Amino acid sequence: MTPQPARTNGHGHLAFGGDPGEELHRGLVLGTEDAASSPLAFSVLVDPERYLQLDDVVHVRTALPDGRAIDVYGVVDEVTARQEGVTLTSDVALTNDGVLPAQTVVSAHVAVTRVEPEIYVPPMPGQPVALASGAARDTALYFDGMSERLPLGLARAGEPVHGNLEFLDGTRGAHVNISGVSGVATKTSYATFLLYALFEGGALGPRAANARALIFNVKGEDLLFLDLPNRRLDDDPALRDDYAALGLPAGAFASVRFAAPTRRGDQPLPDTGSRLEGVSAFCWTLREFCEQGLLQFLFADGDHDRSQVQFVVDAVEARLRRAARKHASGGDVEIDGELVTDFDELLEMIERHVDPDSDMVDKWAGSGTGAAAIGTVRAFMRRLRAAAPHVGHLVRGEAFVRGVSQGAHGITLDRQVTVVDLHRLHDRAQRFVVGAVLKQQLEEREARGGAERPPPLFVVVDELNKYAPREGYSPIKEVLLDIAERGRSLGVILIGAQQTASEVEPRIIANSSFRVVGRLDTAEAQRGEYRFLGTVMRERAGLLKPGSMIVAQPEIPVPLLVQFPHPSWATRKQEVGANARPGEDVVVERFSVRTPAASRFED
Repeated sequence: MTPQPARTNGHGHLAFGGDPGEELHRGLVLGTEDAASSPLAFSVLVDPERYLQLDDVVHVRTALPDGRAIDVYGVVDEVTARQEGVTLTSDVALTNDGVLPAQTVVSAHVAVTRVEPEIYVPPMPGQPVALASGAARDTALYFDGMSERLPLGLARAGEPVHGNLEFLDGTRGAHVNISGVSGVATKTSYATFLLYALFEGGALGPRAANARALIFNVKGEDLLFLDLPNRRLDDDPALRDDYAALGLPAGAFASVRFAAPTRRGDQPLPDTGSRLEGVSAFCWTLREFCEQGLLQFLFADGDHDRSQVQFVVDAVEARLRRAARKHASGGDVEIDGELVTDFDELLEMIERHVDPDSDMVDKWAGSGTGAAAIGTVRAFMRRLRAAAPHVGHLVRGEAFVRGVSQGAHGITLDRQVTVVDLHRLHDRAQRFVVGAVLKQQLEEREARGGAERPPPLFVVVDELNKYAPREGYSPIKEVLLDIAERGRSLGVILIGAQQTASEVEPRIIANSSFRVVGRLDTAEAQRGEYRFLGTVMRERAGLLKPGSMIVAQPEIPVPLLVQFPHPSWATRKQEVGANARPGEDVVVERFSVRTPAASRFED
């Protein structure tokens, strides 16, 4: 490109050199004192016949003294308009009345994203700036080097924005963290959209057959209809167009299992809401509770000191594990020759062994100089008794378990996506289930061993600040930290979401390759956890509408705004299409997965 001098057109406005029919031309590099060009940022005088908006990707070619050309790419992060030739605030009215001569100009600030070849010199003032499209846009945003792409959403101009799958599936990085105001930032919807792109969009390729996703549903029934298409697909043709622009089919998840906790009482039925069909019940046997060391997750609210009550928890847990291993079959457990068949009996047995006033010789909480303080033991029992009404129905004896789906009482990941519905459980019970399930999955992955990386397991945890708070100790926090720091090697990928990243354990945030932000509270946006956004994006985060997210990923030096389409699967019973039906079960390789109905993805 050879810069051409600016001139005035017949209307008195600036006109620009170059081919006026070139649709991609947008302006000239500025070189004023307050807008000097640098290797990492420059400003553009925008052609008055065209415009640049926030998030536009631009390209400028600059020449070196030796004749070589350098291509500089960047993203518009600020646009300003001003009148030249006026100084007073009231002059704008005089200019409008024609009393004062003034020229209105628009300039855009560009953050440089890429320089090819990597010779960092500033673009020269006066050089033409073009709107990058096609291969130039792919180069600017590093899409050209992504061997495996994941659609993250659409840019403001409607082009797809891609993520590098290697930074999500564990190849070069892992984990996603999503922040935003509840009810506005659509955090869960975006997490589910990412899973849809992974499994239904073909991003995982042949690995999708063995890959799994585990979603903990803690709010309402939004995730209990993933296997049914949204009726909006019939009412809104533009929705299909949005999915087509992303290279995705428009429909429902093809392979889903729903699991809900057993109801209270003696009926082995799932405790769920309006979705009853296809939901399996889950619970733990007494022996599993003892053998797997799940007692700790009854103390997962982070209120106790690890060095005090936790000492008693560890001691009792060790004794229960030992007793369970002696009683190696069935769902009940035998302690000191006494068969324990329900959760209340287990609590009574624990209390007898830790109560300092009991006549038990074998004190589980220690004796003599190694004993826990009386106050600590009593605090332990108070907490245990407080948890029992909320968790007791999740830990059952052998007789009850036999009636739950022929004894298949656990959560099995035999479909691509498994939704564990917890929204009707008390907070204590939700913590127990999340901790117990994640611990089990980690231990199973560790037990497999082998040098080859296992197929990925994507775990979606909402309200991450509750399970992994910034301050205090919690056994669930330790499990989530293990996933964040070591899960990549085991194929366990965390997709965590929370309203405020400032309240989450920093190491979990730091280990997330993808950081996503929806609508943020203005004060929260100023916290240090959001420094990666930069000043302008922090301000914009307070204005985002539902369906808009800011995404940062390792390869792209600036965060990008994306818009993702409305879910093409139903998010509540009222959204289910009139003719919708779940797919039929078939066997693919050694896993049971579900294929969609024939008409599900038809245009």
